[in-house]
Amino acid sequence: MQRCYYGPYGKAPRHLPFRRAAMSFMRWQLRRGLLQPLSSDHPGSPWWRAVNECILRDGCEAVALSGGFTGPTSSRTVDFWMSFADYPTARAWYRAHNGSVVAAYLEHRDQAAAENEAERFFMNVVLCRVLYSHALVAAPRISLGWLRPLAPFLGDPRLGMTGIFLQLSRVLPDEYPLGEGVRSYLDAELGFGRLLDYGVIIPRVQQLYEWSSHELAAPGLLDCIRDGALTYAWPFEDRDVWRPPKSLIVQMAHRALRPERRA
Repeated sequence: MQRCYYGPYGKAPRHLPFRRAAMSFMRWQLRRGLLQPLSSDHPGSPWWRAVNECILRDGCEAVALSGGFTGPTSSRTVDFWMSFADYPTARAWYRAHNGSVVAAYLEHRDQAAAENEAERFFMNVVLCRVLYSHALVAAPRISLGWLRPLAPFLGDPRLGMTGIFLQLSRVLPDEYPLGEGVRSYLDAELGFGRLLDYGVIIPRVQQLYEWSSHELAAPGLLDCIRDGALTYAWPFEDRDVWRPPKSLIVQMAHRALRPERRA
């Protein structure tokens, strides 16, 4: 995965800084054992392996085409990576990376459904956080309201803040599969994680997914949300987990960062 950021000739100084966010999340996956071979004594996750394979395949194809291989791109997501190769900006990186992520999520929904409850819950958390990080750069009004001047800095994948948004290691153990129920992990998630998810993202999550669906040309993403409840491999009937907890800091965030009304 990291090799893709060096480009076809081993030198890509404008692209290398963008590997920071991707590698940070990759290290978390490795620590949890998510990518272990399925034949291992402690096999990894078929779903996580499939998702990463899709991202890697798109990146490798873009590197090959950038290096002179001829032929059309195989998918819209590879087109996004080619655009990033030509113009390495924060918005172009998110469009490429998240385009591959969303396409992989949609393609492997059946495998996701085979994971246990806690794993499926955090699949949704990861998805909404990567989409939110993209919106910080490309749709600051949606993502941060009146604080939108700060949004591009907070979401820049070349800086360390993006890794904080994707940080789950404080609440999840380095093991796969997760052995506890969702509620036990929610009770353990304090501080920044709870504030980000329930105080900032969830109040605007429906608008976030609608914007992301258009930005990534992925209409199937709208099947992953319903009335503000995240529903990727998750039943709408169990939507209570997405309702904000009774917390003073979450309530303060709601008041301070109300989603702007749509035009």
